[in-house]
Amino acid sequence: MERREHHIKIERTARYVTLGTPHHGLAQVWFACHGYGQLAHEFLDHFGVLNDGTRLIVAAEGLSRFYRDAAHREIGASWMTSEDRLNEIDDYVAYLESLYTHVFERVDRDAVDVFVLGFSQGVATAARWIAHGTVHAEHLVLWAELMPPEFRSREGFRRLRALDLTLVYGTRDKSITSAQLAEQQERLEAHGVEARQLSFDGGHRMDRDTLLAIAKGP
Repeated sequence: MERREHHIKIERTARYVTLGTPHHGLAQVWFACHGYGQLAHEFLDHFGVLNDGTRLIVAAEGLSRFYRDAAHREIGASWMTSEDRLNEIDDYVAYLESLYTHVFERVDRDAVDVFVLGFSQGVATAARWIAHGTVHAEHLVLWAELMPPEFRSREGFRRLRALDLTLVYGTRDKSITSAQLAEQQERLEAHGVEARQLSFDGGHRMDRDTLLAIAKGP
């Protein structure tokens, strides 16, 4: 008997969490993509430092949830795995595109700067959204992970040149080596992409002061 793999498109419910409220005084809207095993509301806790009334932070949540412990008490989410990889990427890009449209039904897009931030596994998510979606963002912040393979292409680098790119890492983050960071920086420069590289004293985590500095600008 011949076995065949098939796919169908379905409609499902995605969750996101916000900090701040839409109003005419907003200056920035942030779309934040969490790391592996996190939930949106947990990740949003790191953004309290930005909650001054001028910013709306939108934390998207990965479409795949799982139990993080044997007792089934702790739950996390993932953006994707290597299984059925291309369809998983298409699905979360479509989700983020819909989320973007939904947010700007209530916010004047022309009145704000848009920041897209990815942390850890969320780096690839945020970067692929920029690469494959139609999102218009002024700033892309990639935190604690290297860029995915898409940005080895001419089109990927063209999209990066169109926004303000910030790369962030902790000086004690064991998931990224200094050699990898240097190679990535050289590749960006070779393709005419300007990237601001920031570091902080710490490991594989968010950092309050660095996040606030990015929001305030150079």
